Amino acid sequence: MPYVRVRVLAGELSTFGSWPARSGPALVSGPKPPGILRLSHHPKPKGIPVSANRPAAVVVLAAGEGTRMKSKTPKVLHEIAGRSLVGHVVSAARELGPEQLVVVVGHAREQVEAHLGEHYAGTRTAFQAEQNGTGHAVRMGLEELGDAWGSPQAEGSGGGTVVVVCGDTPLLSGATLSALTATHTADGNAVTVLTAEVPDSTGYGRIVRDAATGAVTAIVEHKDATDEQRAIREINSGVFAFDGQLLADALTKVRTDNSQGEEYLTDVLGILREAGHRVGASVAGDHREILGINNRVQLAEARRLMNERLLEQAMMAGVTVVDPASVIVDVTVTFEPDAVVHPGTQLLGATHIGEGAEVGPNSRLTNTTVRAGARVDNTVADSATVGEGATVGPFAYLRPGTRLGVKAKAGTFVEVKNSSLGEGTKVPHLSYVGDATIGDYTNIGAASVFVNYDGESKHHTTIGSHCRTGSDNMFVAPVTVGDGAYTAAGSVITKDVPAGSLAVARGQQRNIEGWVARKRPGSAAAQAAAVATEQVAEEN
Repeated sequence: MPYVRVRVLAGELSTFGSWPARSGPALVSGPKPPGILRLSHHPKPKGIPVSANRPAAVVVLAAGEGTRMKSKTPKVLHEIAGRSLVGHVVSAARELGPEQLVVVVGHAREQVEAHLGEHYAGTRTAFQAEQNGTGHAVRMGLEELGDAWGSPQAEGSGGGTVVVVCGDTPLLSGATLSALTATHTADGNAVTVLTAEVPDSTGYGRIVRDAATGAVTAIVEHKDATDEQRAIREINSGVFAFDGQLLADALTKVRTDNSQGEEYLTDVLGILREAGHRVGASVAGDHREILGINNRVQLAEARRLMNERLLEQAMMAGVTVVDPASVIVDVTVTFEPDAVVHPGTQLLGATHIGEGAEVGPNSRLTNTTVRAGARVDNTVADSATVGEGATVGPFAYLRPGTRLGVKAKAGTFVEVKNSSLGEGTKVPHLSYVGDATIGDYTNIGAASVFVNYDGESKHHTTIGSHCRTGSDNMFVAPVTVGDGAYTAAGSVITKDVPAGSLAVARGQQRNIEGWVARKRPGSAAAQAAAVATEQVAEEN
């Protein structure tokens, strides 16, 4: 069976490998409008409200360089399911409702701070100028918060609890963090370790407990473990809940006399235990949540696991996903019941699929709304709206600003950009519609082009309702075609067409008799023409 392996180096935790597929019921997050299913990668343990045990502070460690990613992009800014790694962690931490939240940044500080400022407004940052270990990073975080994290808490809350999480653990859920703080408060621990039971604990730091009390007595690295300890399947995740004041005091006692010359956060556990304080543990319900990202292989594995989780949730809530292995969704995608997703489909950003709508196969929708009963086939769409019962594709391209009305159609090899098509209006094939407004129940002939650019500026075309435009039309903007008007095939429309008129804008046809025989004598065309001429003569 596949499993996560963890390598512990001088007390620092890193993870790598793969996990088996997740089982169990999928959940839908709220609040939400009636009938809309919002995906959430945060499964919630029963009986533990996420709002309970509110901590004084959460410290997110995101200062590492991430050299194994071999990327110019900071490790914590790599994305899975449409959200950065650190963004997933911040989102999970915010579910706890902490009084303060600080992200400790270091490598590529400006990029990470800009990202947090744009997507997670109000998140504070602390700067770790030199990578002197996790203990040092937490100390930088607490110094940034000053006395803010130590404010009094309401009775029954998490008191002065400080939760420490890693910025590269995107599968960690708010529910699991809530369970951690609940255990921490209920057991009166000085520190509570988030642990997990894994199928194969080879390479992990083992959790050794007191048989009588369940307290954690040691975290033993694999290389230092006895045969009895190596049989333990419970391992350390690197996520902790601390009594804030005890943590701050213990951090001043952490030494750097180790092989790396760094301050290790794990040393705090020994300091507190030696001082007579209790060290406890909270076991994660799903061991895969502790997966940390150090390279592209792990990034792909985390992406796969989260995608499976999101699709499972959608299917359990009434969405048909024909082939989950070939479908990709972002965490911000929403569905209504009885939506159908066909193979080879990517649903990205704030995409919404309405009740009974079908998307795919082989489609990529970004920030696009597909309303109830619509059908989207082999299509790329970005920031578009597909109306109720409308059809798109196959092989269509909907660019930003596209709005299709009820039962409208953008058919085969049709590109639409910044345009609205009214109810029942059809653009069936081989056309480009750009910067246009088209009324209701109008039909645009094949191979039509809305000529919207004059080399300097874009211009708008307006076509009314109940119009019939011929094939191979060019609409040279700015131009207006009135309601009920027709345009002849092959026309280049450069002037407004009044309502109810027929516009013909093409050269007159002139037939030159005998041209082929004179100009192409002896050719196959000339011979065929001669035979046809003889046949006509005989018939007459």
